[in-house]
Amino acid sequence: MEFVRDFVRLDKNNVALAGGKGMSLGEMTRAGILMPPGFVILSTAFEKFLEETDLNVEIDSILHSVNHKKIHTVEDASEKIKTLILRAKIPKDIANEIQKFFKKLDAKYVAARSSATAEDSAIAAWAGQLESYLNTTEKNLLENVKKCWASLFTPRAIFYRFEKDLHKQKISVAVVVQKMVKSEKSGVAFSVHPVTRDRNQLIIEAALGLGEVVVSGQITPDSYVVEKEPRRIIDKNVQTQLHGLYRAQNGGNEWRDIPKENGEKQVLSDKKILELSKIILRIENHYNFPCDIEWALEKGKFYIVQSRPITTLGIEHQNKKTLKSSQNPIFR
Repeated sequence: MEFVRDFVRLDKNNVALAGGKGMSLGEMTRAGILMPPGFVILSTAFEKFLEETDLNVEIDSILHSVNHKKIHTVEDASEKIKTLILRAKIPKDIANEIQKFFKKLDAKYVAARSSATAEDSAIAAWAGQLESYLNTTEKNLLENVKKCWASLFTPRAIFYRFEKDLHKQKISVAVVVQKMVKSEKSGVAFSVHPVTRDRNQLIIEAALGLGEVVVSGQITPDSYVVEKEPRRIIDKNVQTQLHGLYRAQNGGNEWRDIPKENGEKQVLSDKKILELSKIILRIENHYNFPCDIEWALEKGKFYIVQSRPITTLGIEHQNKKTLKSSQNPIFR
């Protein structure tokens, strides 16, 4: 049985194995989009872990006790399941395979990101529900993999299953392991303006340091609106950023103060805004639907670390498939 696979060996047909994030990273790697290298710990690894530790039966039993209208039952189930997963040992063959791929990656720091698997219609809906662990090292990799698996059962994720009627579907989880970019600047982008829904506009959000602070809404980033045809910047909203999230010396993340004269400047130059816009449009053209993209800038180079469908638009794909509307906030 295969437990781990490089990005280059994944594509849109591998959602059940690699989840939405893993599949998307494989697709972009094959399309030649510049992104940090990595691999995916497939859903087969999680399922074998549950089977060999006999946790699958216990977890099913706990989930059957949930009444999602009574939040204490959700929280109680989450705590029990997470404790079971974190205390159990990863089977040796899976652990060895993960460590072998990590060594091959030749990276001191990686991001470990949960990647849910479900039916196509539910993949986008899971965006933002599960956990990521940035600046993971070889020492805490296996522990963070278990934390990613356990995040399939956070109170928020359990509640979401029932609220969106996904608890009847088979949902598993893969883990994306990707070399960390030492982000000087980072953020998110939407290839269709999510507020005006204007298909001829895209929007970029940018901050100093790690983009996690933009995704989680911990700071207010710069935002730039770009018209696609003709290609030009039509609006800029520059914010003052007084602190940012950066890699700590011994791994993990830490907040650092940003000098006022740096924090008041526009994060991306106009030239860089247009350069990133070109990459965003290339990704949208590859997928043929509006995309929600996470990006990072290191030593003047843009890297794409994630792309998924925008789930907040009630508009049609170019391929005539309707995007599912979601209750998730547009700006996370």
